[in-house]
Parts: sequence; structure tokens; C-alpha cells
Amino acid sequence: MKILGFQTDIAWEDSHENFSRIRAMLASVDSSIEGSLMVFPELSTCGFTMNTEAVAEAGDGESMEFYATLARNNLASVIAGIAGRNEVSPLGANEAVIFSPDGGETGRYRKIHPFPLVNEGRHYPAGDSPLVVRIGEWTVAPFICYDLRFPEPFRNATAQGAEILVVIANWPAARVDHWSTLLRARAIENQAYVIGVNRAGSDPHLDYPGRSVIVGPKGEILAEAGDQPEVITAELDRDSLLSWRHDFPALSSLNPET
Repeated sequence: MKILGFQTDIAWEDSHENFSRIRAMLASVDSSIEGSLMVFPELSTCGFTMNTEAVAEAGDGESMEFYATLARNNLASVIAGIAGRNEVSPLGANEAVIFSPDGGETGRYRKIHPFPLVNEGRHYPAGDSPLVVRIGEWTVAPFICYDLRFPEPFRNATAQGAEILVVIANWPAARVDHWSTLLRARAIENQAYVIGVNRAGSDPHLDYPGRSVIVGPKGEILAEAGDQPEVITAELDRDSLLSWRHDFPALSSLNPET
């Protein structure tokens, strides 16, 4: 499966501007997108804002419709960070939403570990479990930003069969080395492909380094972005992943058939 990671510079609390920026990046892709998986950052249409009353959207909101249309028009799967509405208004839900090539919603993951330094959990209450879904022949689990620092949910997802671990983020420049190191660690310890899609640019509070990356199951870097808006791509080989798990059975205690 082909992966496209869209490292965007997110306009602050301006979904329509972000739609325009994403369309422009998509137009710059010079290869086939059909059948691929397109991945977009955390809170990709509003930025890492705690102003949930302004940005949280219902299940049929504009961001949902934008990504559903994007998936349908390109016959591709999409994972995108969206500010959904919490069950308790006006709180939000920091979610990774998965869309199938027909534009339907395949799944919705809620961030398990809100970022404590900005009291994110007061605005976007935490989810409680990983999500594992099928995308084509692959088993995929999405995660969001600060989740990356906690290996247990990734292991849980791997025990449920995950072969691709996707991390969407607004990870700040001050800790970019942690981002790069932890993504490779999650790939190596779970013998899985890891897709880390971060944002570039800045918002009113932080600078962001980009450095989106696609990592192979042995920790090898397959594609890596710089610090500007960019689309990274890689072709994933499921037979290669399964062969590595068979030949080096570090996951055998999780699943004897892995």
C-alpha cells in the first residue's frame, strides 16, 4: 500500500484556509493516489487550540465532509485529525477519523493521553482504548501526539493484530529529537510500520519542526520530511513485514501465530 503523509502548516482556527492548503498540496502530488492511505496531522483543520467552543464539530461537520469527499474523489483511505464534539458540550474530542475510499467513516479514535502541560484534558477529555481497523489488506491503529510517549497502547494494538501504527501530531520543535527517537522505537519493538505525520510552521504558542517520517518494521527510515510543508510517500510491503515477524519472533508471546 502506498502511504502519503501530508505535513501541513495549519492555519489557526481557520478550517476553510486549511481546506485550501490541503487541496493545494494534493494538487502537487504527481503520482497516483488511488488505493493509497493519506494521513493528515492532529487537529488538522484548526490547530492545537483549546478553544473547543469555536472549533469542535459535529459528526456531519465541515471537516468530516471535506475529508469524506477527499477520500471519495481520490478512491483512497484517509486518516485525519479532527476536533469532534464531546458528549458534554462545549468540550471537544481530539480524534483521528478514518475514512474509506467510498467516503464512509471506518472508525474514530479518541486521544488516550491528553497533553498535561496545557491542561488539554480539561478541553478534550481522554479516550480509553486503542482502535484497530482494517484498511485494505492491512490492520491499522491510529494514535495522537502525546500518546507516543506511552508504549503500552501501541503494544495493545499490536496484540490485536496491528501492522501499521499511525501517529498524527502537533509535536513542538523543542522536543523534536524525542519525536524521531520514539517513532523508531515503536516500530522496532512492535515490528510494525510506523507513520508519524506532524505539522510544520507555528501557531500563537509554539513552533513546529515537521520531521514527519515513515519507518519500517526494523526501524529503517523509508521517508522523512524537513521543516516545511511537504508530502512524504512510501510503498509498504506486507509480505516483508510478515517475514520479519516470522524470522525474528519477538512478538510470539503476544500471538503465537504472529
